[in-house]
Amino acid sequence: MDNESSNVSQAEEIKVQANEAFKANKYGQAIDLYTQAIELNSQNAVYWANRAFAHTKLEEYGSAIQDATKAIEVDPKYSKGYYRRGAAYLAMGKFKEALKDFQQVKKICPNDPDATKKLKECEKAVMKLKFEEAISVPESERRFVADSIDYHSIGTSPGSSSMPTQVGIAAVAVAFVAVLAMMLGAAAATMVAAVVVVVLGTWWWGGSTGKVEPQYSGAKIEGDDVTLDFVKKMMDDFKNQKCLHKRYAFQIVLQMREMLRSQPSLVDINVPDGSHFTVCGDVHGQFYDLINIFELNGLPSEENPYLFNGDFVDRGSFSVEVILTLFALKCMCPSAIYLARGNHESRSMNKIYGFEGEVRSKLSEKFVELFAEVFCCLPLAHVINQKVFVVHGGLFSVDGVKLSDIKAVDRFCEPPEEGLMCELLWSDPQPFPGRGPSKRGVGLSFGADVTRKFLQDNNLDLIVRSHEVKDEGYEIEHDGKLITIFSAPNYCDQMGNKGAYIRFEAPDLKPNIVTFSAVPHPDVKPMAYANNFLRMFQ
Repeated sequence: MDNESSNVSQAEEIKVQANEAFKANKYGQAIDLYTQAIELNSQNAVYWANRAFAHTKLEEYGSAIQDATKAIEVDPKYSKGYYRRGAAYLAMGKFKEALKDFQQVKKICPNDPDATKKLKECEKAVMKLKFEEAISVPESERRFVADSIDYHSIGTSPGSSSMPTQVGIAAVAVAFVAVLAMMLGAAAATMVAAVVVVVLGTWWWGGSTGKVEPQYSGAKIEGDDVTLDFVKKMMDDFKNQKCLHKRYAFQIVLQMREMLRSQPSLVDINVPDGSHFTVCGDVHGQFYDLINIFELNGLPSEENPYLFNGDFVDRGSFSVEVILTLFALKCMCPSAIYLARGNHESRSMNKIYGFEGEVRSKLSEKFVELFAEVFCCLPLAHVINQKVFVVHGGLFSVDGVKLSDIKAVDRFCEPPEEGLMCELLWSDPQPFPGRGPSKRGVGLSFGADVTRKFLQDNNLDLIVRSHEVKDEGYEIEHDGKLITIFSAPNYCDQMGNKGAYIRFEAPDLKPNIVTFSAVPHPDVKPMAYANNFLRMFQ
């Protein structure tokens, strides 16, 4: 057997091993094995497409797009190359790019019912996007939903919220038809106008709650103060899959908004000597694991403060319970808990990964807008005792960024696709020096030299960030100067990872990392509320 044939044969054997690792949810190992197969035979499109799929499972959509594109270059008629790239584009919310790929899949496989179904779903997503763009209001003219709600009046004067008539709602819908007819065609415009009637009806009637019903036996807030007794009762109700009355949910979220608006984009935290401080990473809607953290480490209080470092919601199907618990704890005692924005505290992510659908199901349409407004108020980073910099994603595409630059960022908006705010939320460390393209397709990758320079420029000792699932719940990188902490064990019920949190003791702030395993939760699968088209590609 010649050398080339031997390489091809060996590559196939490695591919089989990679497939087995993939089936066992060991996606990092699968990527390493597919890489070995590619090095032996780079002209096999299957290897590239399979590695793209493994990258997708690790949310490394930028790398998935690169690999799928390579598969297409190797074999332009290989439908799975377009399929994998289209799925990665969908996961990034790039529906128009995804549509082109699924049109190509349909062209290659015209009689494949699965390809037809997925193309239709993608077409729906693009149509919805066009509709939202058509009716969007310029930022300067947008009115905040929060300003239209007085939670004090909810539950005291039934019908106090003004509700338009059906005729009024229909009139609003008709106003869009002319625009939509030009853009989508008359039939599609009529269909979407009907959807508008339903959505607007849900918005108003769903947002008006009337009195707290006498039969409501759940947690109640007496007056304006969120108390520890209320929080404990609410968490117990959530554990038993009971809902919080909308009147109290409004109060919590609106009080939270007022509190966050007054904070800077970078918050300084002071931990007195002899005291401790806990930092948690991504929770991603895993409410029962959040409760387990509190059982292991104590409830947040002035004596036991926490920082939750972004990505509270999405993917996990108990995101409403998570966010209301964290917000209520903050309302109860502002110095007991600090909250940072993650890349999933954004409209675009919430539309795709489940939070928007869950809010609509458990609360109302009005809360979708309300949470989006509050997420734009979340700080972007924290500094503990002028020593430890805590941020969800990572560092920057340029040197010389100072803490004062971060504090000056105007964060009251949806995250942009470039610049300091984007990089704070999206960037990741890399094992080699310098900077490189992001494996996610957003932000960038940065090396130990970038970390060292940022720490030196700002007289800091350590960076703590989250954003990435880790097998042990954490990873220490960049010569011990950067720690990734991830607090969602057995992420999405399939990764098998541990969760972790860090306890810092002042004054030395030496990190003490505590790991923990997942706990059981009710049989509601992750992504249960996610967009249908995304669930189809999991």
